[in-house]
Amino acid sequence: MKKALIVSSSENSASEISPLLRSAGFDQISIISSGNEARRLLRTAPEISLVVIDTPLSDEFGQDLAVMIAEDYQINVILICGGDTSEFPHENGIYIISRPVNRELFSEIMELISVSGREIKKESTDILMKTEEIRLINRAKTVLMKYLNFTEPQAHRYIEKQAMNSRRSRRETALKILSDYGIN
Repeated sequence: MKKALIVSSSENSASEISPLLRSAGFDQISIISSGNEARRLLRTAPEISLVVIDTPLSDEFGQDLAVMIAEDYQINVILICGGDTSEFPHENGIYIISRPVNRELFSEIMELISVSGREIKKESTDILMKTEEIRLINRAKTVLMKYLNFTEPQAHRYIEKQAMNSRRSRRETALKILSDYGIN
């Protein structure tokens, strides 16, 4: 029986994450809303094998909680953050996903966790590269939405079309958009 913990101050986010965990084989999923509750629960429930933290929490952001869980309890952590998450380190056992949660990326991370356990080795390079690409594209979408008043689907289509027309990858197109608007 696989047990997971969702730490989220948003009931909507928790209800979106639960089915993803169930499809990954987690039978027992606990949902709590604060970092302090998570710390208390982890002291008494060592059988939890995955913690998903949807930032920000009601009493803290969640990054320190993720590091503590990964280091002290040796539990894999998925940290879900809004916007640009490039400033967060990729530490062993912590997987960082930008909001909105990409189901495909989430599934790949779950597969990586199940195959490799706590060890991130050569197999994780592809998933980390995809994660970085998705983050970069999301940043470019955000810029287009802010400066050109695009909706998210319009921004997505614009990046896809620009990549196709210029015969560049979506990553290169996103980098160019960010560069054009003076964002690194």
